[in-house]
Amino acid sequence: MAKVKIGDQVREYENGTAYLEIAKEYQEQYPYDIMLASVNGKLAELNKKVFKDCELKFLTVADKPGHQTYQRTTKLIMLKAFYEAVGREHVEKVTVKFSAGKGLFVKPAGDFVLNQELLNKVKDKMREYVERKLPIEKRSMNTEDAIELFTKHGMYDKALLFKFRRVSRVNVYSIGGFEDYFYGYMAPDTGYIKQFDLIPFDDGFVMLIPDLAEPDKLPEFLPSHKLYHVLKESSQWGEQMRIPNIGALNQEISSGRANELILIQEALQEKKIGQIAEMIASQPGKKFVMIAGPSSSGKTTFSHRLSIQLQALGMKPHPIAVDNYFVDREKSPRDKDGNYNFEALECVDVPLFNQDMVKLLSGETVELPRFNFVIGKREYKGDYMTLGKDDILVIEGIHCLNDKFSYSLPKESKFKIYISALTQLNIDEHNRIPTTDGRLLRRMVRDARTRGTSAKETIRMWPSVRRGEEGNIFPFQEEADVMFNSAAVYELAVLKQYAEPILFQIPKDCPEYLEAKRLLKFLDYVQGVSSENIPQNSIVREFIGGSCFRV
Repeated sequence: MAKVKIGDQVREYENGTAYLEIAKEYQEQYPYDIMLASVNGKLAELNKKVFKDCELKFLTVADKPGHQTYQRTTKLIMLKAFYEAVGREHVEKVTVKFSAGKGLFVKPAGDFVLNQELLNKVKDKMREYVERKLPIEKRSMNTEDAIELFTKHGMYDKALLFKFRRVSRVNVYSIGGFEDYFYGYMAPDTGYIKQFDLIPFDDGFVMLIPDLAEPDKLPEFLPSHKLYHVLKESSQWGEQMRIPNIGALNQEISSGRANELILIQEALQEKKIGQIAEMIASQPGKKFVMIAGPSSSGKTTFSHRLSIQLQALGMKPHPIAVDNYFVDREKSPRDKDGNYNFEALECVDVPLFNQDMVKLLSGETVELPRFNFVIGKREYKGDYMTLGKDDILVIEGIHCLNDKFSYSLPKESKFKIYISALTQLNIDEHNRIPTTDGRLLRRMVRDARTRGTSAKETIRMWPSVRRGEEGNIFPFQEEADVMFNSAAVYELAVLKQYAEPILFQIPKDCPEYLEAKRLLKFLDYVQGVSSENIPQNSIVREFIGGSCFRV
């Protein structure tokens, strides 16, 4: 018998009892379906069994790891259904590309016509699997055998990925003979997936599941068309460069082409920035370039590089960082968990910002503030600015697309830019890399270097950051005149060296450890690259250091 502590209770269970059976006893105490177990602080699938005394907690679809498990399991069910509905011999590839609205954009390729009729067949098969509660089996196999298996299945991205894996074994999941590899945990059977939908979109379809914020209902599909086209463009560029995934990136790095890849990526971004500058220069009535985007998008470096391009066109730009208008930290609002909500508009001294901008427009000299992130206070250190009639202000901050922030500035005088690090890489064709993971790693590395913030603290604050983005940034992104993707195809290979040491500092007994472990496992897929050949004006330099700009 094993003693299992659950909350304040300690109960005895026979050795070999599955966590699934214990979860059934406690399900009524949870508002949402239990998806995973946490055993002594370590995540475990519900099929795992008790063999010794432990402390057991349950995670539902309302918890991030549980929601990720729901999404992962839905993908496996969808893939089996798609291959069965079309016929494996007619399917060349099914790629889960990137986020679209509240769903995932999927692009299949092969000898078939993708239409509503086919998607209905796929959905019918998915519902059939759910009703039958088919077991999701997991087996461990030798890495070399896994390479052979997925080569046979035509899943070449996975075979290439495993070529660079250091571990000797990998886990393969299957439903009724359909085998696949997934980065993360799965539900015990198909019956756990109660809500989903497949919606035709562009040249593929969107797979919808309940959102983490509302895990008991399907969200409405509201695509952000401008953002989608930027993601699609980035994905197409990755395919043209033959680097659509981590395996291909590792192949380039191991072949000694990392420096060439860095130069090509930086040249592409510089070309895009130059095109945006030409758009602005062609509209002389625009006096305010408003740059917004979620945390760690590279807004500061982008604003400086855009300013240089504008100067090359004969304009006189002046970069202004909204972060320097933060109120003193103790005056910042807090979220529902009691943490500082640095993404709230109230974190910025909006009246002072508008007052200074109006003064600058009228030709007055203004002393601009500088925010000290280490001590959490706004300071004045003699940064004076005076504008002439030919000058243009390049303003960057998360609220810049929100007209409530710049209420004193005429709408017709603003040129709005949305910037985000929209990771174009996937781990393989079925395992995507969320753009939020790339930004979290960026912020973690930067804040440890410049703001004295530990990785543990960055992870702790991240949910609040994400909630702030949902309310203060994403609703305004489609109002942008242009969008810019700041992600570099090579950056994960560089960030790896900086992120791993600070992630390893997070103790096993704190809540942030599970996320740290997930990120470390993710980074283990990527081969590292030295940062020495990254140009000083690169957006990546804003996070790792060595930038030629004051960022």
